[in-house]
Amino acid sequence: MGIGRESDTIAAISTALSNSGIGIIRISGGEAIAVADRIFRNGKKRLSEVPSHTVHYGVIYDGDLILDEVLVLVMRGPHSYTGEDTVEIDCHGGVLMMKRILETVICYGAVPAEPGEFTKRAFLNGRMDLSQAEAVMDVICAKNEYARKSSICQLKGSVSRKVRELREIILYQMAYIESALDDPEHISLDGYGEDLRKILNPVIDDVEQMIRTSDNGRIISEGIRTVILGKPNAGKSSLMNVLVGEERAIVTDIAGTTRDMLEEQIRLGDVYLQLIDTAGIRETADIIEQIGVSRAKEAAEEADLIIYVVDGACMLDENDEKIMDMIRNRRAIILLNKTDLDLVVSKEYLEEKTGHPVIAVSAREETGMKELEKMVSDLFLQGKIDFNDEVVITNVRHKRALEKTRDSLKMVMEGIDKGVPEDFLTIDLMDVYEELGLIIGESVEEDLVNEIFGSFCMGK
Repeated sequence: MGIGRESDTIAAISTALSNSGIGIIRISGGEAIAVADRIFRNGKKRLSEVPSHTVHYGVIYDGDLILDEVLVLVMRGPHSYTGEDTVEIDCHGGVLMMKRILETVICYGAVPAEPGEFTKRAFLNGRMDLSQAEAVMDVICAKNEYARKSSICQLKGSVSRKVRELREIILYQMAYIESALDDPEHISLDGYGEDLRKILNPVIDDVEQMIRTSDNGRIISEGIRTVILGKPNAGKSSLMNVLVGEERAIVTDIAGTTRDMLEEQIRLGDVYLQLIDTAGIRETADIIEQIGVSRAKEAAEEADLIIYVVDGACMLDENDEKIMDMIRNRRAIILLNKTDLDLVVSKEYLEEKTGHPVIAVSAREETGMKELEKMVSDLFLQGKIDFNDEVVITNVRHKRALEKTRDSLKMVMEGIDKGVPEDFLTIDLMDVYEELGLIIGESVEEDLVNEIFGSFCMGK
């Protein structure tokens, strides 16, 4: 928040800037209700006289000019999203109308909000901690149902509660050491190192468990970037259609039909795939097809998972050899396709030659999909995703802070092994405490806060 903006009354359009049934202009700050009073009339009480958390029908004016019939919500601080007095104007959802009312609100005393400034004020006013504030944007940007559930859990404080629990343990131990050093006659540190080791072992386990969930977390929030490779007519597009559940890719007997990448997000069991169908890998004189093949190779380089579709009814050739070279030392699953025909390539041969798991499938008859689902889950998920109790780390910033926390905890353990004085242990314990504090925003630099909220959408 810029210098002096804490006292400003801010305003922004909080709904999408597109024509819709309704639009919302949000105002927050010490003058929010006064600003609304200057432009809202309903022939009854002024908004400054009405109870909090009430809705009022009336008209927005700019001077004597009527702009729109609206509903106005009045929410007095601290019991509002931002912790400040907040007014929301629900108007007709035309882009021109929303902009016109916002201009009027600004003309009568508010200033334009910065991206994420409403949520930043909620954080600064103690309405939520930093991990919950970040979860707000995760909820808005959720790409699938798992991402939505995970974000809601974090918004409700799943990460915060665990982090605060660990910080309390660390804080108590630091306080104990300081008390013992100040009053050695009454508080003994004899054998304390071993006691501290027993206390910190489960803390380290909890931190490492949260770090491990970050792999699941990325999969939850982004999906597995999955590229389908194969030579022309191997059945890649047919597989794409089966997985998507509709005819998205053109399927013909003509080699080279797919020339560009086709991308879809699908759910496969407990995971979501960002699925990319690519041009068939082969040598070709067709310039457009060459571009498609080049893009397929680039996509494969960036993929989390490669699904290599083999035409089991044809002998392997130099194109297959090139694909096998591409997937060497990569996370890949091989689908031996066209099992509804007479196969000339065996599953055992492919497994031995590539070192990757092979599933026999028929894209035409839609067989083998359950086996594919299980194998993808086994490759990527650290156990089954459960949002009831498990804390899942989906934020890269949180993961980095936890990794530094783990490192500092290990330094404490090394200090215990070496028998260093207890006051030296508090240095690393303080690092643990502060790194955990970074996650919830209790020891965070202003620049980082600005960077985090600067990535939010306008009006939130």
